[in-house]
Amino acid sequence: MTQKFLQRQTTFDGLGIAPRLLLILDGLKFTVPTPIQHKSIPVAIEGKDIIGIAQTGTGKTLAFGVPMIQRLAQQKGMGLVLLPTRELAEQVNHELQKIGRSIGLRTALLIGGASMGAQRQMIRQRPHIIISTPGRLIDFLQQRVVSLQTVHILVLDEADRMLDIGFAPQIKEILRTLPRDRQTMLFSATMPHQIVELATQYMKLPLRIEVAPSGTAPEKVEQELIVVHKIEKMRLLAKLLQEYRGSVLVFSRTKYGAKRITHEVRNLGHRAAEIHSNRSLGQRRDALEGFKTGKYRILIATDIAARGIDVQGIELVINFDLPDNSDDYIHRIGRTGRAGHAGRAISFATPEQRGDVRAIERLLRMPLPTRKVEGFSDIRFGAPQVRSFGPRRFRRGSRYRRR
Repeated sequence: MTQKFLQRQTTFDGLGIAPRLLLILDGLKFTVPTPIQHKSIPVAIEGKDIIGIAQTGTGKTLAFGVPMIQRLAQQKGMGLVLLPTRELAEQVNHELQKIGRSIGLRTALLIGGASMGAQRQMIRQRPHIIISTPGRLIDFLQQRVVSLQTVHILVLDEADRMLDIGFAPQIKEILRTLPRDRQTMLFSATMPHQIVELATQYMKLPLRIEVAPSGTAPEKVEQELIVVHKIEKMRLLAKLLQEYRGSVLVFSRTKYGAKRITHEVRNLGHRAAEIHSNRSLGQRRDALEGFKTGKYRILIATDIAARGIDVQGIELVINFDLPDNSDDYIHRIGRTGRAGHAGRAISFATPEQRGDVRAIERLLRMPLPTRKVEGFSDIRFGAPQVRSFGPRRFRRGSRYRRR
C-alpha cells in the first residue's frame, strides 16, 4: 500500500466533497475524518440510502451534513433532519450553520419551548434544511404552516432514541407526508427490531454502515460499578465529587431525583445545574451553556439529555441511578471519552439490581468491573437492603405487636 493511498485515507480528500466545502472544513480544523464520516460521506454524496450504526460522539453530524449541503447546492429541494430532543436539534443546527453559513445556507430550527412565531418566520424564509423534533413538526404540519413536498433528503438521527421515547407514530406520519422519491439516511447507536421495520418499509435498499457493533461502548471510556445501598448513594456521590475535580455529568432516573440531587450537590458547595423536562428551554440552555463554559462544574440530567449533550472534556459520567432501558447506558457513558479523549463512567447499583446490571453486561458483551470504595462496606448483590428507622406500623395479625 503506497504512502499516497494511506494519506488519502486519513483526510477528507478523495471522498467526493466539493472543493469549496473542503476549504470550509479545513478552515474549521476538520482535517481527519472519523470512521463513520469516511465510510458514509462518499455513499451519501451519491444519493444512496444509509443506515449508519455508530456511537454518539463519533462525528455523525458531519457524516450526513456535508453530503446534504453539497447535494442541496446541486439540485432544487429541501433537507429535513429529525432528532429526539431540543438540545440535540440545536446542536445539529449549530454544526450545519458552521459549515454552510459562508455559502448562504438557510436553516429553520423547529423545537418545542421556543416561539412558534419566530419559527414561522424561519419557514417563510424558505430554508434549505429544516432541523426539528417530531412533535413540533407535526404541529406545523397540522396547522398547514409547512409543506414537506420538496424534501429530497431526510435524516433520522438518534433514531433508536426517538422510538424509545414514543415518537414512532409521529415519525410514521411524517414519513407518509414526504415524497417517495427521496434519499433517507438513518443513524442509530443500536439496531432494535423497530429500526429494521422502519428501514424495510420506508427506505430503498439501504447500505448498512457499522463502525462498531450495535451496543458497543465507546472504546476509551473506563467503566466501573459500585454496589451501594440506596440511602448511601448521596454520601458516595459526595466522595466521588471530591475525588474528581473536572467536569462531571450525573444521571438521575427521574426529573424529581435530578432536582433533589442538584439541591444536595449545591449544599455541598459545588457549582451545579439541572437539565430535564420540567425545566424551560431557557433554563436548559443556561444549564448546558454553563456546563460548557465552566460556570457549572456538575450537570445533573435525566435521559432526555443523554443524547443532546455535546460537551468536550467531560471527565466523569456518574449513573446515580441505572437507566430503565439498558440501551440508554451506552448513550449516557458516551458523553465522556469523546473525539478520541479518555473518559470514565461510574455506575451505582443497589443490591437488588443484579438483573439490571446483567442486562447492561449482555448488551456490552462484557462484565462491568466492580470497585470497592474506602469508607463503604463491601456490599454484594442480594444483600438485604438497609432501611432507615421510622415509626413502626402495626396491623392485626402481625408478629410484631406492642408489648
